[in-house]
Amino acid sequence: MDVKPSRPVLVANQDRPRPDKARALEAVRTLIEWAGDDPDRAGLVDTPERVLKAYRDWFSGYGEDAAAELGRTFDELEAAGDFVMLREVEVESHCEHHLAPFLGRASVAYIPGEKVVGISKLARVVEIFSRRLQSQEALTRQIADVIEEVLKPQGVAVMIDARHQCMTTRGVHHRDVSTVTTRFTGAFQDDPSLQTRFLSLARQG
Repeated sequence: MDVKPSRPVLVANQDRPRPDKARALEAVRTLIEWAGDDPDRAGLVDTPERVLKAYRDWFSGYGEDAAAELGRTFDELEAAGDFVMLREVEVESHCEHHLAPFLGRASVAYIPGEKVVGISKLARVVEIFSRRLQSQEALTRQIADVIEEVLKPQGVAVMIDARHQCMTTRGVHHRDVSTVTTRFTGAFQDDPSLQTRFLSLARQG
C-alpha cells in the first residue's frame, strides 16, 4: 500500500470538500455505538454536537496559513549575527495515528538575515501547525521549514518535547516518557556550538 509522505501544508486544501454536518454527527454516533454505548441516552445525546465543536477548535489550523502569519516583517540588519528565541511555547496537538492528544512545549529560534518578525508570530506558527493531525516529527519540520522559507534567515532551530497520550493511556502505558524532536537549518546545522547553546537554553525552561 502506498503511503503519502507527510508534508508541510501551509493552508488547507480548499479543493477537498468537507463532509456536511449531518454526516459528521452521524459518524460520532456510530463511534459511540461501536464503543458499546447508546448515543441516545441522556448523557450522550448531545455528545456528537459537542465533539464537532471541539474538533473545530482542535483542528482550526487547517483553516489558517502559517506563511501569512510571517508575512509582516521588519528590516533589522543590526539584528544579524545572534539568534532570536522563544521558549516554552505550548504545543497541543493530536497524533495522526490514533487521534489522541500529545501535549508539550516547543522552543523556536532563528538567526535573522535582513528581516525579523514579531515574536508572537513565531508562537502562532507553532499553534497553527499544532492544530492539525500530526506526527511530532512532521510538526517540528513544518515549523522550521516555513520560517526558513518565508524569513530566509541564516538558520533555524526547533525543539519539541511532548508526551503522547497514545503511549500514556493505551498500548505500553508509559506515563513518564516524553518524546524530543529537533530540526536545525543553516548556521544551526553547521555550527555545533550554536546547537549546544540553543539546546541548553531550551532545556532551562
